[in-house]
Amino acid sequence: MSDITVSQAPGHYISKWRKQGPVDLETATIWRNDMGFDNWLNIAEAALFLDAAELIELITPQLTPAQEATFALVRRRMLGDTHLLQSIEEAITICQTAETRDLVLEGRLRMEKGLVCFEMGDVETAKDDLDWAEVRLKSVAKAGREHDLSLLNKAAFHMALGQNLMALQVYGDISRSGGHAHETIAISRLGASRIKASIGQMFDAARHAWNAHEHAIIAQQIGMALEAGSLFLELSLANQKEGAERMAIQVDNAKPIDLDEEAPVLEVNPLDIEGVFNWCIDNLPEETLGEDRPDIRALISIAVKLDKIPDVELFSKILDEPKSVEDPILAAICHAICLDENNKNKWSSRLAELTLLAE
Repeated sequence: MSDITVSQAPGHYISKWRKQGPVDLETATIWRNDMGFDNWLNIAEAALFLDAAELIELITPQLTPAQEATFALVRRRMLGDTHLLQSIEEAITICQTAETRDLVLEGRLRMEKGLVCFEMGDVETAKDDLDWAEVRLKSVAKAGREHDLSLLNKAAFHMALGQNLMALQVYGDISRSGGHAHETIAISRLGASRIKASIGQMFDAARHAWNAHEHAIIAQQIGMALEAGSLFLELSLANQKEGAERMAIQVDNAKPIDLDEEAPVLEVNPLDIEGVFNWCIDNLPEETLGEDRPDIRALISIAVKLDKIPDVELFSKILDEPKSVEDPILAAICHAICLDENNKNKWSSRLAELTLLAE
């Protein structure tokens, strides 16, 4: 993997507040400016989700009327309120009024309105609002947080309707060199990888999974990095080739192809597979409990194919301790791969126990 740098995000502000705060508004503002934020809204939202009540109390009086209306909607949604359409319309009016106008938040709120309309089954209105929001935000906040959200929501809208190729086109608008947040790039490439794999374009699928893994690491989204890394490995295991060009170089040299050109063949250097696998293992949570553990399921299955189960202490420990697993699918995998007859019998009992609990 290439060298990575850590980007700033609202969560980092909350972490600093918890470690060094509480502080007065002047100091809090200096922190905000040093981290590159030009207003309080994103930090207030992060404080809401991360339960930093004192920080919310300090900074919410500094919100503009448009920001205050938007924050109120976020709070209501977090509390489970699903009757938001009228409040969104009222907030949009605030953003459109001359004295309180906010072009960016108007775009964001139209996006929120589109999502609510979709949830209500009004697909046509939802499409119009999501399209309007994306165009507005592209013009006034390109590659900003709100624009990124509008693109991801627009892609999710198409995916929900089964319009995978249209979603792929939206993901393509999120350029790796366009200033978008690393988390946004990771999400888009993860989605694009799955779509490409579903239509048999394996080189592009692996390339996108590789990029998703790398950008998720930069964004410090470990769970997403594990998901993308596992996907890259699953796509690549059957396409290993000694001496193949390293994936980082293949990614940098990738370019669109014409319809009459032959698609690139996926060939992956074993060193890239080893590097991604080792990163995933090193960052896999040691806690094995939980009724749904796709992270462990994927990586233990990959470890079997790579003949690396004995090399991974966590996996050896899991296979020796059936009670450490609560996920019935993971239990089934462990039962299938366990070679020790005594432990295999224990896994049979554990699998039966978990299956009965699930009924």
